[in-house]
Amino acid sequence: MSNLLEVSDLCKSFGSKAGKVDVLKGINLQVAAGETIALVGASGAGKSTLLHILGTLDRPSAGKVQFDDNDLFQMSDKALAHLRNRSIGFVFQFHHLLPEFSALENAMMPLLISGVKKNEAEKVAAGLLADVGLAHRFSHKPGELSGGEQQRVAIARALMMSPRLLLADEPTGNLDMKTSDEVHDILAGIHREKGITLIIVTHNERLAARMGKTIRMVDGRIEY
Repeated sequence: MSNLLEVSDLCKSFGSKAGKVDVLKGINLQVAAGETIALVGASGAGKSTLLHILGTLDRPSAGKVQFDDNDLFQMSDKALAHLRNRSIGFVFQFHHLLPEFSALENAMMPLLISGVKKNEAEKVAAGLLADVGLAHRFSHKPGELSGGEQQRVAIARALMMSPRLLLADEPTGNLDMKTSDEVHDILAGIHREKGITLIIVTHNERLAARMGKTIRMVDGRIEY
């Protein structure tokens, strides 16, 4: 199995009034295509920072990230945005759904932004919402959906561009145990059916146990 991601000597620092804060301290990581990984560790260990850099939402202070042999941070901002939009999907703890739009409209947004015609985007969005169990909720706005249903819309939206990599940051952090298990099942089904590479930051040991590999982070480093 070939590597989709290769991370070499990755560092990330932030400036503060107290001086420089080192959040990531020389991360080395290889992620095979189709792999499922849980990133676990205490708050402040650097999990979300690492996830955001892997998704090109942030840039490292030093080191290299290769995505399918592309040296990500040597790419132009335009090329990087294109790769991110086409190849990487994101699911966050907070759903970031647009309150004035329906579930169908929220899900189809990435395709509309990319220039796909509305009727084609609707067809894809309807299929993905049905896949996550929301065939009866197309016209409902986020305020009319439960937390678990909103997260399902967010998952469908993240899959609209058929990404090769799905990154999830505490996707069940605000959900009760039953709803969390339902979201776990959806993510597992997505991996099984689509073969997508999945990296999840989580404090949920039940979710971590369902991933193919668990990586523990301690104080900005991977603990082996």
